[in-house]
Amino acid sequence: MSRLGKQPVILPVGVEATFEGGILTVKKGNTSLSRPIKDDVELKMEGNTITFSPKEGSIAARALWGTYAAHARNMVTGVTDGFKKILEIEGVGYRAEVKGNTLVLLMGFSHPVEMVIPEGVTVVVEKGVVTVTGVDKEIVGQFAADVRKVKKPEPYKGKGIRYQGEYIIRKQGKKAV
Repeated sequence: MSRLGKQPVILPVGVEATFEGGILTVKKGNTSLSRPIKDDVELKMEGNTITFSPKEGSIAARALWGTYAAHARNMVTGVTDGFKKILEIEGVGYRAEVKGNTLVLLMGFSHPVEMVIPEGVTVVVEKGVVTVTGVDKEIVGQFAADVRKVKKPEPYKGKGIRYQGEYIIRKQGKKAV
């Protein structure tokens, strides 16, 4: 039994949720998120709570029950507060800048790396700190991971792109004889 699936998703004041045609939509003001939900999982909306339960005899329903509950919680958090990932760029000559809807990274390669910023995500660059914000947790996290993948922090000097608060285990370099 899923521990996350058992807990109901509580909608705060001002957040509306609708479930029509197998698509769950969570809306607050002019921001909304939608996600398809398979028929294996039963969804009940009562007042300001959403409860999930697996349909009997389905292995897929037991596997997806807690997942859909977590997705619903993330959708509610996204439309109310939003999500933010902070990346730090460390290294001499390493920098980033936003040009229109692309993020340009200068990471010591022979060419600049240009990444298209996905729709619904905003990127702000200030002195070696890249802040990625948006309402969809999945898109924000994936874009931050793609930016980090351009130049992962290396273990000798720690140069590269890392998440804020990420600890890099350092290795000892060459020893002088």
